[in-house]
Amino acid sequence: MQYSYFNRDVSWLAFNYRVLLEAEDVTLPVYERIKFLSIHASNLEEFYKIRVAEHRSVILKKIHSEENPAEAEQTLEQIKTEVTRQQKEFFRIFSTEILPELARQNIILYMDNRPRPEHREFVKDYFTEEIFPYLQPVMLMKEDVKIFIRDNRLYQVVSLRKKETNEKAYAIIKIPYAKIPRFIELPNLDGKYYFMFAEDVISANLSAIFVGYIVEGSYNIKISRDADIYMDEALSTNNIIETVKKKVKKRKIGDLSRFVYDRRMPEDCLEYICETFNILKEDLIPDNIHLNMEDLIKLPNPIGPELKAQPMIPLRLPELDQAQTIFSVISKKDVFLHYPYHSFDYFIHFLMDAATNPNVEEIKVTQYRVATDSEVINNLINAAKKGKKVTVFVELKARFDEENNLFTAGMMQEAGIKIIYSIPGLKVHAKVALVTEKANFRGQKKSYAYLSTGNFNEKTAQLYSDMAIMTSKKKLTKDLIQLFEVLENRNKDIHFEHLLVTPFNMVPALKEMIQREISFVQQGKKAHIILKMNGLQDPAMIDELYKASEAGVQIDLIVRGICCLIPNRPYSQNIRIIRIVDLLLEHSRVWYFYNNGKEDLYLTSADWMKRNLYRRIETAFPVLDKDSKQTIIEILNLQLNDNVKASPPAPTCEEENKKEIRSQRDTYKLLAK
Repeated sequence: MQYSYFNRDVSWLAFNYRVLLEAEDVTLPVYERIKFLSIHASNLEEFYKIRVAEHRSVILKKIHSEENPAEAEQTLEQIKTEVTRQQKEFFRIFSTEILPELARQNIILYMDNRPRPEHREFVKDYFTEEIFPYLQPVMLMKEDVKIFIRDNRLYQVVSLRKKETNEKAYAIIKIPYAKIPRFIELPNLDGKYYFMFAEDVISANLSAIFVGYIVEGSYNIKISRDADIYMDEALSTNNIIETVKKKVKKRKIGDLSRFVYDRRMPEDCLEYICETFNILKEDLIPDNIHLNMEDLIKLPNPIGPELKAQPMIPLRLPELDQAQTIFSVISKKDVFLHYPYHSFDYFIHFLMDAATNPNVEEIKVTQYRVATDSEVINNLINAAKKGKKVTVFVELKARFDEENNLFTAGMMQEAGIKIIYSIPGLKVHAKVALVTEKANFRGQKKSYAYLSTGNFNEKTAQLYSDMAIMTSKKKLTKDLIQLFEVLENRNKDIHFEHLLVTPFNMVPALKEMIQREISFVQQGKKAHIILKMNGLQDPAMIDELYKASEAGVQIDLIVRGICCLIPNRPYSQNIRIIRIVDLLLEHSRVWYFYNNGKEDLYLTSADWMKRNLYRRIETAFPVLDKDSKQTIIEILNLQLNDNVKASPPAPTCEEENKKEIRSQRDTYKLLAK
């Protein structure tokens, strides 16, 4: 039978649309709803910088790809149609739901450059004193004056007519966001708070800039540029460092991937701009008056915290808080942590204890994304200063974190930390740390492992839902030592017994576990697979799930983002797919195989994308502690039965009187017990 798959980019757009729909949830405080509008816009910006830019590169034959130019053009047409639809929905939600709700809270956001008469003098004065000194308007002349439009910046195109000659002219102004806020606070009136877009303040005062001209109109524009960094897989480590430095600098001048403009712009004005900046018709994306709406998250909240969702108080674990060191606890029993329900402090303390413990000899960590001014990095530096041998594998190819990783790597090197950089041809996406003590009187060394589904980043750990295990089990620490042997010495002759590691044993092991479930169902036994991940795209692994479904295996998928598997086909009747979008970003990856009642459970850094399974070093680690395993299975069941924030929602049993299950809220309650 011929299997089918969803287009990965159209699937991702469906996820982003689901994010947008959270802004319609009237049970959320209004600034939380605004946050989802901002996330939707920000996600779309990155999508154009990476995915759309890649398709354009395929069409121009700048990169080698499995996709051919005709397929790329077809995909771009689908993307444009769906993005246009979503932008209309965005504006509908913002104008008909968010703005009225803000007004009910006595917060007025002007949506044009015509404020109330009582505000006009203030707007004029604010423009003159706070904005005008930073403006650098440029008259546009197709052949003579060329300026560079930066990506993700807002500009105004001004249509003018000379008073003396009636001659048509155009100018462009960059909105100086580095100097002024996006939202200008105006004086309160009648107990109401007023705000105005900075570009509207400028457009209300254009006659003061263009003396001798009649201002016919002003229209906001922005562009997105190719921000991906294409690396030659044959580069040596030193060349990777230099190449990353050079290409990060060039990111700001990448090829154009979209030109977004105010749809009110007259045709002659649009045509002039396109000719001036060599913009092609297929690059054009008409939008609403106000662009760069990811900035909505910066809209001031003059009322107070009641208009925002209150952050959960991270749960504490008494066994860790009361222990002299974390290692004294995990030497006896594995510890399961689920962020941000649990405090990320425990990983910080894991590193602090390693730095101060006189028995600790060595610390090894992988770094993919860390926070700026990272406590993780500071503790590793502290450990090195205390005489510990510290090794950090730094992935320079972590998209949009290249500069931060180069900077923190330099800091750590200065402190005496051994830095290992990117492996040519592979990204290291595994999230692992290993602490090793000095040998005892028998010559044996005890090791402690920290294995996670998410980055060692204390900032994102407050927003991303991730899982981690702290353990001293030799089954896992022995394999982790082997993994660092791969990272440090590029040793390919490695055998992992318990960890699943790409590109070594992960894919074969997954296929074997799926086949095992098939064999059980063929014997008339129960067979069940639960897979939770951020992306499911690899056709080879999707085919394995289709085959399992055809055989009768029950499969539950919790996929946050891209999902190319198509349900409800003859070959996927036993597969259910849900997506959960709530206040936290679902980021943990979990694999469950019933295994005739033994219930094998893995946590992992890997999604089932081609890049993860074949072009990265990822780890999946078994949950060996019975209590931890049972807790994670209960969390999975909460998510599968979510009838509030899952889409499609779980069916509600009548006998339970339509009990509401909201998995993130109920996970917190579960862990609090």
